[in-house]
Amino acid sequence: MTRGMTVIVQTIARLVAGMVFLYGGYIILHGHLTPGGGFAGGAIIAAAFILVSLAFGSVENVEQHRYTFSSVFESLGGLGFIILGLAGYFTGHAFLTNIWAGLGEPLELVSAGIIPFANIAIGIKVGAGLFAIFLALGASRFVMKE
Repeated sequence: MTRGMTVIVQTIARLVAGMVFLYGGYIILHGHLTPGGGFAGGAIIAAAFILVSLAFGSVENVEQHRYTFSSVFESLGGLGFIILGLAGYFTGHAFLTNIWAGLGEPLELVSAGIIPFANIAIGIKVGAGLFAIFLALGASRFVMKE
Protein backbone atom coordinates (compact mmCIF):
# COMPACT_ATOMS: atom_id res chain seq x y z
CA MET A 1 0.00 0.00 0.00
CA THR A 2 1.41 3.37 -0.96
CA ARG A 3 1.12 6.34 1.30
CA GLY A 4 0.14 9.78 0.15
CA MET A 5 -1.54 10.73 -3.05
CA THR A 6 -1.32 9.40 -6.61
CA VAL A 7 1.88 9.24 -8.62
CA ILE A 8 0.74 12.18 -10.76
CA VAL A 9 0.20 14.40 -7.73
CA GLN A 10 3.53 13.31 -6.24
CA THR A 11 5.42 14.07 -9.47
CA ILE A 12 3.84 17.52 -9.85
CA ALA A 13 4.38 18.25 -6.15
CA ARG A 14 8.08 17.38 -6.52
CA LEU A 15 8.44 19.81 -9.41
CA VAL A 16 6.36 22.62 -7.91
CA ALA A 17 7.91 22.33 -4.43
CA GLY A 18 11.37 23.02 -5.83
CA MET A 19 10.17 26.15 -7.61
CA VAL A 20 8.25 27.32 -4.54
CA PHE A 21 11.34 26.77 -2.37
CA LEU A 22 13.51 28.80 -4.77
CA TYR A 23 10.93 31.60 -4.85
CA GLY A 24 10.90 31.68 -1.04
CA GLY A 25 14.67 31.96 -1.03
CA TYR A 26 14.45 34.80 -3.55
CA ILE A 27 11.95 36.66 -1.37
CA ILE A 28 14.22 36.26 1.67
CA LEU A 29 17.41 37.33 -0.10
CA HIS A 30 15.88 40.38 -1.80
CA GLY A 31 13.69 41.47 1.12
CA HIS A 32 15.81 44.55 1.79
CA LEU A 33 15.34 45.78 -1.79
CA THR A 34 11.79 44.67 -2.63
CA PRO A 35 8.61 43.95 -0.67
CA GLY A 36 9.06 40.75 1.26
CA GLY A 37 11.72 39.59 3.63
CA GLY A 38 12.25 36.92 6.21
CA PHE A 39 8.68 36.33 7.32
CA ALA A 40 7.12 36.21 3.86
CA GLY A 41 9.92 34.09 2.42
CA GLY A 42 9.86 31.75 5.40
CA ALA A 43 6.11 31.23 4.99
CA ILE A 44 6.63 30.40 1.29
CA ILE A 45 9.42 27.93 2.12
CA ALA A 46 7.20 26.28 4.76
CA ALA A 47 4.50 25.94 2.08
CA ALA A 48 6.96 23.99 -0.10
CA PHE A 49 7.68 21.52 2.71
CA ILE A 50 3.98 21.24 3.55
CA LEU A 51 3.18 20.51 -0.12
CA VAL A 52 5.67 17.64 -0.17
CA SER A 53 4.37 16.27 3.15
CA LEU A 54 0.79 16.30 1.92
CA ALA A 55 1.63 14.73 -1.43
CA PHE A 56 3.76 11.89 -0.08
CA GLY A 57 2.02 11.24 3.22
CA SER A 58 3.86 10.12 6.30
CA VAL A 59 3.84 7.76 9.21
CA GLU A 60 4.27 8.55 12.88
CA ASN A 61 8.03 7.95 13.19
CA VAL A 62 8.80 9.92 10.01
CA GLU A 63 6.76 12.85 11.30
CA GLN A 64 8.70 12.73 14.57
CA HIS A 65 12.02 12.98 12.69
CA ARG A 66 10.71 15.85 10.57
CA TYR A 67 9.49 17.64 13.69
CA THR A 68 12.90 17.24 15.34
CA PHE A 69 14.63 18.48 12.17
CA SER A 70 12.37 21.54 11.92
CA SER A 71 12.77 22.26 15.63
CA VAL A 72 16.56 22.31 15.24
CA PHE A 73 16.34 24.72 12.31
CA GLU A 74 13.87 26.94 14.18
CA SER A 75 16.32 27.16 17.06
CA LEU A 76 19.22 27.90 14.70
CA GLY A 77 17.25 30.72 13.06
CA GLY A 78 16.47 32.28 16.43
CA LEU A 79 20.05 31.88 17.58
CA GLY A 80 21.32 33.51 14.37
CA PHE A 81 19.01 36.48 14.89
CA ILE A 82 20.15 36.89 18.50
CA ILE A 83 23.79 36.75 17.41
CA LEU A 84 23.13 39.47 14.82
CA GLY A 85 21.40 41.52 17.50
CA LEU A 86 24.32 41.14 19.87
CA ALA A 87 26.77 42.12 17.13
CA GLY A 88 25.79 45.71 17.90
CA TYR A 89 26.83 45.26 21.53
CA PHE A 90 30.11 43.67 20.55
CA THR A 91 30.96 46.67 18.35
CA GLY A 92 29.96 49.23 20.98
CA HIS A 93 26.53 50.11 19.55
CA ALA A 94 22.93 49.40 20.57
CA PHE A 95 21.19 46.02 20.23
CA LEU A 96 20.40 45.10 16.60
CA THR A 97 22.28 48.09 15.21
CA ASN A 98 22.96 47.92 11.49
CA ILE A 99 26.70 48.07 12.07
CA TRP A 100 27.78 47.82 8.45
CA ALA A 101 25.33 50.42 7.15
CA GLY A 102 26.84 53.07 4.96
CA LEU A 103 29.49 50.86 3.40
CA GLY A 104 27.52 50.27 0.20
CA GLU A 105 25.95 52.54 -2.36
CA PRO A 106 22.22 53.29 -2.53
CA LEU A 107 20.28 50.73 -4.59
CA GLU A 108 23.22 48.30 -4.46
CA LEU A 109 22.66 44.73 -3.33
CA VAL A 110 25.36 44.85 -0.62
CA SER A 111 24.33 48.21 0.84
CA ALA A 112 22.02 46.89 3.55
CA GLY A 113 24.51 45.91 6.24
CA ILE A 114 23.19 43.13 8.47
CA ILE A 115 19.60 43.34 7.20
CA PRO A 116 19.97 40.51 4.63
CA PHE A 117 21.49 38.28 7.33
CA ALA A 118 18.60 39.13 9.65
CA ASN A 119 16.16 38.27 6.85
CA ILE A 120 17.86 34.90 6.39
CA ALA A 121 17.70 34.14 10.12
CA ILE A 122 14.04 35.17 10.30
CA GLY A 123 13.23 33.17 7.16
CA ILE A 124 14.78 30.03 8.63
CA LYS A 125 12.95 30.52 11.93
CA VAL A 126 9.56 31.26 10.36
CA GLY A 127 9.81 28.49 7.76
CA ALA A 128 10.82 25.85 10.27
CA GLY A 129 8.30 27.11 12.83
CA LEU A 130 5.35 27.01 10.45
CA PHE A 131 6.34 23.56 9.24
CA ALA A 132 6.62 22.38 12.87
CA ILE A 133 3.13 23.76 13.56
CA PHE A 134 1.82 21.86 10.53
CA LEU A 135 3.46 18.66 11.76
CA ALA A 136 2.14 19.15 15.29
CA LEU A 137 -1.39 19.61 14.02
CA GLY A 138 -1.01 16.58 11.76
CA ALA A 139 0.38 14.47 14.59
CA SER A 140 -2.80 15.00 16.57
CA ARG A 141 -4.40 12.27 14.43
CA PHE A 142 -1.96 9.76 15.97
CA VAL A 143 -2.61 11.03 19.49
CA MET A 144 -6.39 11.40 19.32
CA LYS A 145 -7.40 7.99 18.00
CA GLU A 146 -10.90 6.82 18.70
